[in-house]
Amino acid sequence: MKAKARAADIKKIVENFLISGEVETSGLNYGSGHINDTYCLNNKQPLEPDYLLQRINHHVFKDVLALTDNIYLVLNYLKNKIQHLPHSDLQVLELIPAKNKMLYHKDEDGNYWRMYVFIKGSKSFDIVETEQQAEEGGRAFGQFQALLSDMNASLLSETIVDFHNILFRLDNFTKALKENKAGRAATVQHEVDFILARVTQMRRIYDMGQQGLLPKRITHNDTKFNNILFNQDDKTICIIDLDTVMPGYIAYDFGDAIRTIINTAAEDEADLSKIKLNIPLFEAYTKGYLAEAGKFLTLEEVKSLLLGVFLLPYMQAVRFLTDYLEGDHYFKIAYPEHNLVRTKAQLHLLKQLEEHEAELLEIISTYSIYQLK
Repeated sequence: MKAKARAADIKKIVENFLISGEVETSGLNYGSGHINDTYCLNNKQPLEPDYLLQRINHHVFKDVLALTDNIYLVLNYLKNKIQHLPHSDLQVLELIPAKNKMLYHKDEDGNYWRMYVFIKGSKSFDIVETEQQAEEGGRAFGQFQALLSDMNASLLSETIVDFHNILFRLDNFTKALKENKAGRAATVQHEVDFILARVTQMRRIYDMGQQGLLPKRITHNDTKFNNILFNQDDKTICIIDLDTVMPGYIAYDFGDAIRTIINTAAEDEADLSKIKLNIPLFEAYTKGYLAEAGKFLTLEEVKSLLLGVFLLPYMQAVRFLTDYLEGDHYFKIAYPEHNLVRTKAQLHLLKQLEEHEAELLEIISTYSIYQLK
């Protein structure tokens, strides 16, 4: 039951949830997500809420019960925290229970479904266009982390095991290089050398965590800008897409956001000369982020932020090149060299970041309570 589900199928699914009113079931896809199928269901009764129905991709998220428990715990914690914030317009996603008292429904085909209340009057942006948007985005994810900073991270499960574990990604890469299933290893020696030369640096966050220098906190792990809902005045209402919320290091969230915000070109840009750094957007996001997250971050965590900025494009390049060496079975491709083009683009972005390391560190230091060297 993919993108254009039949209205009759949607109606049958909806009947299993405890909703108010009666909803339209057009079966039209909603949003720009790539993992789950999402449908907006408008209520025929104007005083009742609209809803979002989602088919959970259980091939990506294999333990739906653990996933749902994570979301339930985080939403309840956020709801309690936000109630005590003065003059706050923040909202929290509201899960609708199924009639079987679970927070999801499993249909006869083995698909898992869940339902949220639709947040009216909200909007999102796929691309960051202004410094004001970047600053508000940084503030949004910083506040999200801050609100959860005193929640016990061990209460949550890993919804995707080793998702940001660079040692795991490098092990897969080394194996793919050795096996050379697609016969491509000889053509990517430059990229392989670039990756192998940076292994020690790129495992620093992992090593700091193992040494007890970085605490495991509750992190979002998918800090794309379109996972923030804004009101009509471009102020944050809500952080969404909580499937990957799990224990992690805060640098992962910061680095993931910066990877997309700072790049002047697309992730798969073939013309490397177009890949440059948008430093003003980096500064705006950092300013907003540290205005909120800076209230709880340790010195070592602040030091790790720039490591995260380097790590995330590096890790993405490792994943793209691994898939290229294995024959392109994981990431969707538009042409045979697509994963190699993606790899080169991410490595070029990393090179640009390395060349501006001092400038980026100075910006982080400017908005931090700590003075970094």
